[in-house]
Amino acid sequence: MSIFVKGLMFAALAVLVPAAQADNSNRGSNRDAGYEYAEVISVEPLFRRVRTTVPRRECWDEEVTVRSRDRNRRYGSSLGSVIAGGVIGGVIGHQFGSGSGNDAATAVGALLGSAIASNKDNDDDRDHSVRERVRVVERCETRRETREEERADGYRVTYVYAGAEYTARTKTDPGDKLRVRVAVTPSQ
Repeated sequence: MSIFVKGLMFAALAVLVPAAQADNSNRGSNRDAGYEYAEVISVEPLFRRVRTTVPRRECWDEEVTVRSRDRNRRYGSSLGSVIAGGVIGGVIGHQFGSGSGNDAATAVGALLGSAIASNKDNDDDRDHSVRERVRVVERCETRRETREEERADGYRVTYVYAGAEYTARTKTDPGDKLRVRVAVTPSQ
């Protein structure tokens, strides 16, 4: 590239850069083209009602009746009492009959004596082995509690730009100044 062309390009840049800077200075102190700041007149917080459900655990003491068997008692039929009942029944049965009938009477007497002794043990256990006592048990339950509350949902901002008053909704409180976008369009 020749020195003449380089010089011509340098001269063109020297003229264009100050012109561009002068154009931006007409837009105010904001460096972003198309944006200005407007004066905020009032800021009103906006609220909305929200319904929330919160779990809450409740516990209480409750009296419960507990039934238990006495541990010092024997349960069911005792082998000793069944054998003793069988022997006594066999002796009594042996008193009846003669010959082979005597053997049958002895066997039936032994069976009946064992059965009677077994039933007697079971009756005793049912009558005396169950004990009732009251103890305190903690019961808990999770219940849902519905609440209504107000939550901030934005701000209604009233501002003035170029002598006109406007209202807008924003997510945050803008403070004293609100950044606004300025757009110019032809009327035709």
